[in-house]
Parts: sequence; C-alpha cells; structure tokens
Amino acid sequence: MQDLLPDLCDRFADKVAVVTPIFASFGARRVFGGQIVTIKAFEDNSLVREQVSEPGAGKVLVVDAGGSLRRAMLGDMLAAKAAANGWEGIVIWGCVRDVEALGETDIGVKALAAHPMKTEKRGLGDLNVAVTFGGVTFEPGHYLYADNNGMLVAAEPLSLQNE
Repeated sequence: MQDLLPDLCDRFADKVAVVTPIFASFGARRVFGGQIVTIKAFEDNSLVREQVSEPGAGKVLVVDAGGSLRRAMLGDMLAAKAAANGWEGIVIWGCVRDVEALGETDIGVKALAAHPMKTEKRGLGDLNVAVTFGGVTFEPGHYLYADNNGMLVAAEPLSLQNE
C-alpha cells in the first residue's frame, strides 16, 4: 500500500495528529508504522545506539535531537543494526548521514536533513519521555504512521482492514 496516510486521515480524522511536513525520507522502507519509543538527546546518539540494539518489531524510534543541523544522530551502521533488530522506522528531529547506504537499508527513516559529522558519545539523553516537534507531541506507547505523504500520530493503533 503506497498511500497509507491519506486513507488513515480519511477514516480516522478525529483520532490523528498530522506532523508538519518538514521531514525528508532516507530509508529504503517508504511506508512504516508502529508503537512509539522516544529519545530526547542533543547532538549525542548514545541512547540511539543502545535502543537500536534492542528488539524493535512493531516499534518506531522517535528522536528529539532539538532540530540540530550540526550533527548526524543516525548513520549506516546504526540503521543496519536497527533493521536487523526488526525496528519499523526511525524519525529524527535532526540529521542523518550515510545517505546512500540508508537508502538501501530496509527501515523507514525520516529526518530534517543530512549532515556528514557524527555526534559525540557522552551518554546523555532521556528515554521514553514525551517529546514535541513538528506541531505534534509524541507520547511513548502511542503510534506513528509514515509514508511519502508525511507522518501522523495516534493514541491507539489504526487499521484499514474491514472496510
């Protein structure tokens, strides 16, 4: 299904919040969704590295990197680890790098931009706290859906089956 979000918006308009369309797609998977796991960390991807090492089937990692355009919070090695561990996607309010490799990795990736500089590893950040960007608050345990039309969040899982 290529255009998931328009159908979800049509059917569940009162249950979804649409994220401001400021994100670009970088991963090979263009349609993805799942339960939200959040990280809040500025220019330090230590927690991202930890989380993508965990099982992620049915989950989307949402990273509030403060909108930083100075460091990449995700690169090819962490994306490959996330894909191998079953993560559905990663959304970063910040940057990624290794764009060509990300485009060949079977995971959904949305971010503001690409930047070649890696982060410093200081072990800083917060896991599973509510984060707000793109006009939406991302609550741990809620659900995110994404495709080439954008992204939306909902408090409960949404399905188009039984139409």
